[in-house]
Amino acid sequence: MNKKHIKTISLGILALMGIIGVFWSPFSQTPSEATSAQTPVSGEIPVKGMPTMVDLGANECVPCKMMVPVMEKVEKKYHGKAAIIFIDVWKDKAPAQRFGIRAIPTQIFFNKDGKEVYRHEGFMSEADIDRVFNKMGVS
Repeated sequence: MNKKHIKTISLGILALMGIIGVFWSPFSQTPSEATSAQTPVSGEIPVKGMPTMVDLGANECVPCKMMVPVMEKVEKKYHGKAAIIFIDVWKDKAPAQRFGIRAIPTQIFFNKDGKEVYRHEGFMSEADIDRVFNKMGVS
């Protein structure tokens, strides 16, 4: 097999793990402590009148855990400029269905009018998040 096949297979396995994780969580899991960046904003999602990034994942999902430090930085950087929301879809499956999630983590960006403008599946770097917000006019 060449590198392209290995990469394709690896991405497929990660996507399958995310799909399984959205619809099934082991009973033996214990919730980890949520960081401030992982605490969802109470109220309507997306937040009215404010650009919003929703990160749908799970506290026990490995790629989702990799997002925690990124989300903490992004939350500080865009405080007051954009709403940054984390939803654990293993604890609450309704948002996964509402937003049509196929894999976790999934990041969805909404403009201030509540219209979805960008969606990404998998780990998303701080630089990539910054690029999306910059295209949305958030700096």
